Amino acid sequence: MRFSFDKAACQNTRRALSREWLLTNARGDYASSTILCCNTRKYHGLLVVNTDFGRHVLLSTLEESVIGGGKEFFLSVRKHPGTLYPHGHQYLESFNLEQWPQCVYRVGEVRLCREILLSQNESRLVLRYSIDGPANMPPLTLRIRPMLAFRNFHALTKANPTLREETSAMERGFGISPYVGLPSLYVQAQSAGQVPLGNTGIGFTPEPTWCHNVEYFKEQERGFPYEEDLFMPGMLEIPLPQLPKGGCVYVVVGTSPCDDDLDELWQEESQVRLKAHKNGGGIIGHLEQAGQQFCITTAKERPAVLAGYHWFDAWGRDTLISLPGLAFMSGREDFGLKVLVDVSTHIRNGLVPNMFSDTGDHAYNSVDAALWYAYCVQTVLDTMPGGKAWVHEHAWSALKAIIEGYRKGPGMGIYVDEQGLLHAGDDRTQLTWMDAQADGHPVTPRHGCPVEVNALWYNTLALTDQLAVIFNEPKPSGDDLLATMRKAFLKRFWISEKGGYLGDVWRNGVLDRSIRPNQIFAVSLPHAILQEEYQPQVVECVRNRLLTPFGLRTLSPDDSAYKGRYHGDPASRDAAYHQGTVWPWLLGHYTDALLRVVYDDQAAAQDLLETVTPLFSVHLARAGLGGISEVFDGTPPHEPEGCITQAWSVAECLRMLKRLRTIATDIFQMWENKVAYQMAHPASGDTAGVCRITMTTGKPAEKK
Repeated sequence: MRFSFDKAACQNTRRALSREWLLTNARGDYASSTILCCNTRKYHGLLVVNTDFGRHVLLSTLEESVIGGGKEFFLSVRKHPGTLYPHGHQYLESFNLEQWPQCVYRVGEVRLCREILLSQNESRLVLRYSIDGPANMPPLTLRIRPMLAFRNFHALTKANPTLREETSAMERGFGISPYVGLPSLYVQAQSAGQVPLGNTGIGFTPEPTWCHNVEYFKEQERGFPYEEDLFMPGMLEIPLPQLPKGGCVYVVVGTSPCDDDLDELWQEESQVRLKAHKNGGGIIGHLEQAGQQFCITTAKERPAVLAGYHWFDAWGRDTLISLPGLAFMSGREDFGLKVLVDVSTHIRNGLVPNMFSDTGDHAYNSVDAALWYAYCVQTVLDTMPGGKAWVHEHAWSALKAIIEGYRKGPGMGIYVDEQGLLHAGDDRTQLTWMDAQADGHPVTPRHGCPVEVNALWYNTLALTDQLAVIFNEPKPSGDDLLATMRKAFLKRFWISEKGGYLGDVWRNGVLDRSIRPNQIFAVSLPHAILQEEYQPQVVECVRNRLLTPFGLRTLSPDDSAYKGRYHGDPASRDAAYHQGTVWPWLLGHYTDALLRVVYDDQAAAQDLLETVTPLFSVHLARAGLGGISEVFDGTPPHEPEGCITQAWSVAECLRMLKRLRTIATDIFQMWENKVAYQMAHPASGDTAGVCRITMTTGKPAEKK
């Protein structure tokens, strides 16, 4: 997809500063900012490197200006107390994002285009500046002052005497090593067509100074510290090509010197991204490509799935929920299998880590992550030729270890009760996916027997029974356990009022009767614990009370504990996180449940596609461009919140669309054409500006 913001949209600073772009590579590095290239988060940066000890913002931004005719025109902008400065956004004529961001600035009759690429397998940023203007324009010089943070991406920095200001001279650039223990940084430039070495007029002047009081208003909104100082080691001056000949110049920033010809480097890196772009079209092709952002190899050479950008790391539950969509349904089967093998090596007492750590200090505080491992195995069996042989060799022992661990009791109040159902936690723990805390206590207490945990537990046992028959081994559940569990589950969780639905947690003989989306898993999983005759009522309850255009609410609006806005400081946000806030990832399992119970799957597919249209026609151009946010407000207009793009949001929305396309191909194609038309012809206010999205479908979008 191509996202194009016109001049009016760029000048609408309030909206422009809420549109963020993201570039990633296979190493876990990223570059990210807003469409004005004004950082609004501490997590923004032009080069954020995934080191052995966490991600670090090395290069925060650049102060860029063009010198000509005795004047200096600044192109950059940042937030300082009470103002935006410099005012480079005033010259921004357009912003475009397809495979990489492109900003076009206009000063008089001169246009300067800046493009940004992140190397796929190195910690290296490449910028290309090209110029267009009249033949009689005066000689122009591009002046760049790098602004360095050199800190963990969760932190902020202040001017300090421990930073080493000295720079080392290099051909057409410089190197600097600000702190012991952090990578060095190298900044170099080259004009197009020049050999890597030689006297080109490009020069660096050391001018060490601090830029004080840079603000990040998104952090302020979220109740975190939001002001820091950035170090500017000096000034790089690059003569711009003379017209009418034209041409471009490159600036490369990395953790090692670059000896490559930057013309060739740009072509290589751009071709990699363009090739990935051509592999698929439409919304599904776009989401398949977007999923690559989360699939990395860590600094310790582990395959991993980052849960979300910008601030989440690799989480066990998120990894295993995301893997079917990101890997096995997106042509990354090898990566998915490597992750499953890696996960299996970290199983302890039947549990999969909730958080992975490259130091080996994993956090085993999740009751359901290991049960999602079984669901991933089911995906392997369903999607891969030779899946049974792979499972027998690589996953069968892990599945048996999971069941054995749960039966023995791995601690934290996790045990199998007398009727075969799974109990987890106490009033001080939060072991399910609804895990927010406030003042040291769970916001949504779910200790006891949670409904979705038992649906997952049943599904795991049923899968292993099925595999045991194939592998000629005894069934782990025995002969009658599954039937006993289903009867006990129905007796504990079924509520006949309000049309019929499942309660959320059974605890000490008392059922939490809150209407939550967790009940959908009792219908959606391959082996459903809920009897068939009750399943339609659960789906109807979720559809009527929880379904929105952006996902499922985590609590019915009728509930007195419902919170419709997810905003404010951490305590306020945690209080709303699972108390009504909408989560897109739940759409995948809602779709599975819906298609299991409906008679007319074509009509159901069409209705669901119409419902979620705004998630694709509107949201993809908001928050993180091209991504799907972590959460949305529960109350209309459902503003996007949390991470700007989340692994399981992308993965499960992709899985939803693939299922709907499979069972209703013609309806899906008509819907996708309509969405493409809406993207390409957005409504526009007088002053709001326009973002147009061009969807690559292989043919022009037609209104349907």
